[in-house]
Amino acid sequence: MRKSHLKPIAAVTGALALAATLSACGGSSAASDEKVVTVYSADGLKGENGDGWYDKVFKDFEKKTGIEVKYVEGGSGEMVQRAVREKSNTQADVLITLPPFIQQADDKGLLAAYAPKGSDQVDGADKAADSKWTSVVNNYFGFIYNKKELKSAPTTWEELLDGKFKNKIQYSTPGVAGDGTAVLIEAMHDFGGKEPAMEYLKKLQANNVGPSASTGKLAPKVDKGELHIANGDVQMNFAQSKEMPNLGIWFPAKQGGKPTTFALPYAAGLVDKAPHSDNGKKLLDFMLSEQAQKDVSAVGGGFAARKDVEATDANAVELAKLTQGVEVFRPDWSDIGTNLDTYVGAWKSATGS
Repeated sequence: MRKSHLKPIAAVTGALALAATLSACGGSSAASDEKVVTVYSADGLKGENGDGWYDKVFKDFEKKTGIEVKYVEGGSGEMVQRAVREKSNTQADVLITLPPFIQQADDKGLLAAYAPKGSDQVDGADKAADSKWTSVVNNYFGFIYNKKELKSAPTTWEELLDGKFKNKIQYSTPGVAGDGTAVLIEAMHDFGGKEPAMEYLKKLQANNVGPSASTGKLAPKVDKGELHIANGDVQMNFAQSKEMPNLGIWFPAKQGGKPTTFALPYAAGLVDKAPHSDNGKKLLDFMLSEQAQKDVSAVGGGFAARKDVEATDANAVELAKLTQGVEVFRPDWSDIGTNLDTYVGAWKSATGS
C-alpha cells in the first residue's frame, strides 16, 4: 500500500439538541462570553457507548477549559445544509464533515480562516491552503460484510451483482452522506469514469435495499445479518467492530484489478460569524494536540491527522494489517466539489432514486 500517512480514529451516534438560549444569541457579546462551544459534525467519531474519540476529546476539553461542548450530528451534506439555513443566525462554532462537503461549506462562505495549533504537521493535501479547514482525523473508504453469513469477504464490485445478495446490500445516499458520496467517487475511479460507474450502479440497484441518510446505521444491520454488505469507512467500522463481532472490513476492486481506497478525512473548520468563535478555536487547537491525536488510534481506531504522531498501539498495528496491499488513490476534490450535483444527478437517474 502506498504510504499516505495512514494513522488511526473513532466511532458514532447521538445528537444533542442545541440549548434554547443559543437560538437567540446570533453573535452577541453575551453569547461570546458563554462557556460553551457548538459542534456540527458528520457521524463516525462518537462512540455507540460513549467510548469514541469525540467522547474522550470532548470530556478532556471540558475538564481542561470548563467549556461545555454541545454536539449535533448528521450526514455531511445535512450538516452543511443546516449551517446554510442558519447563516443569518449562526448557531454552530465548529463544522466537521467529510470531503467534498467541507469544500462545499467553504464555497458557500460558511467558514472563517483559522490555522489550529499543530496544523503545520498536517499534510498539505489534508488542509486548505487558506486555513479555512484542516483534517483532524484521517480515514479511508471501505465496505463491510457479515463474517457469519459470508465465509469470506467479496473481492470485486462484480460479485455484488450476484442474485444471492438481493435485498442484502445497502449503501448510504450520495449527496447526503459523506460515505455514500464516497461510493460514487470510488466507483468512478475503479470503473474509469462517470458513465461506466453509473452503468454498474444501475445494475447493482437490483440488489440494493434503498437509500439511507446515515452510514453509521448500516453497520448494526450488517452485524445482525439483516444486510450482508454495506458501505462505510475504516475508522467508523473498525471502532464499531469492537462491539459488533460479525463485522468485517474489505476494499473493492474491479474484476482483474487491485483493491483500492482513498483518504476520507474528517475535516474541521471554524464557522464564520460563530457565536463562540474563541471557544471554537480552542476546541480545534485541542483536537490537534499531540495527546488527542494519539487517542485517534488508541481510542477511536482511526488515523491521526498529524504526520509527527506515530501510532504504535494495538489498534494501529491491526489497521496496518487491514490496509496492507490496498492501493490508495487521490481524488480530484476540486472537480468533485464543482461537479458533485452533476454526479449525484447522474446517480439518481441511473438508479431511479
